[in-house]
Amino acid sequence: MLDDVLGPSLDVLFCGINPGLMSEATGHHFARPGNRFWPALHLSGFTPRLLAPAEQHLLPSYGLGITNIVPRASAKASELTRDELVAGAEALAAKVAAAGPKVLAVLGISAYRTAFARPKAVIGPQPEPVGGARVWVLPNPSGLNAHWTVTTIAGELGRLRSSL
Repeated sequence: MLDDVLGPSLDVLFCGINPGLMSEATGHHFARPGNRFWPALHLSGFTPRLLAPAEQHLLPSYGLGITNIVPRASAKASELTRDELVAGAEALAAKVAAAGPKVLAVLGISAYRTAFARPKAVIGPQPEPVGGARVWVLPNPSGLNAHWTVTTIAGELGRLRSSL
């Protein structure tokens, strides 16, 4: 299991679907070299420079944190069951309530739809809060998600950033 990256007064708590095998091995979120989270985070203006996964501990100084819906690592998010996603969403709501971020940013529309029973959700802000936080759904930054580029993911992150 990966440790959450949390801090006081978070503006955004980014929430991955679950750790990949590389993240589990290194102890760092979004650690696979092809993952676009870190470059997109920087391109969107959330961080002043490109951070490496090993620098995830710096995120709270920018008002940012990271967690996951499901703690179990897998090679692909598609290996998760519906029950795991639903249980993870319940645990996530409690975690968000305790951490108190302004926004919960879920990175993965399909997982969000399943975990929170919102089959028609689209990328962007959501009408229902989770754990008292506004919710914004973003594209999955995994290199396996060929529908999105680092530039388009950064654009969506930029929309979220401008809403703060």
